Amino acid sequence: MSGPVAIHPVGSAASASAGAVLTRATLRAAALLGLNNAALARVVGLSESQVSRMAKGEKALQIGSKPAELATLLVRVYRSVDALVGNSDVQRKAWMDSFNRAFNEAPKDAILKADGLVRVVSYLDGARAVV
Repeated sequence: MSGPVAIHPVGSAASASAGAVLTRATLRAAALLGLNNAALARVVGLSESQVSRMAKGEKALQIGSKPAELATLLVRVYRSVDALVGNSDVQRKAWMDSFNRAFNEAPKDAILKADGLVRVVSYLDGARAVV
């Protein structure tokens, strides 16, 4: 179980710092899941140029925004898949690229839509659940 979630007023220094951390985590998760900037842009609902600016450190996700919420889900996908495949880059990318009957497409394609991203997170949560 996770601890309390800190809520920062929009525009506060703490919110900006949290946005920078989430931005870095999102970029790293996307890279490790085999997503390019165009795919990441579709996942989080930003333009490819905005993602490019994020990668250059010129832009950060704004905590509380829809792109930040979607980015948080993407980081959850990465963490769940990574835990399931034992930190294997090859297995992680294979899972993302392989057709999955639960989504009727590969997870890398399913997460390009918000509802697909939520389904993938839910699927992975179920796969990691203690029975």
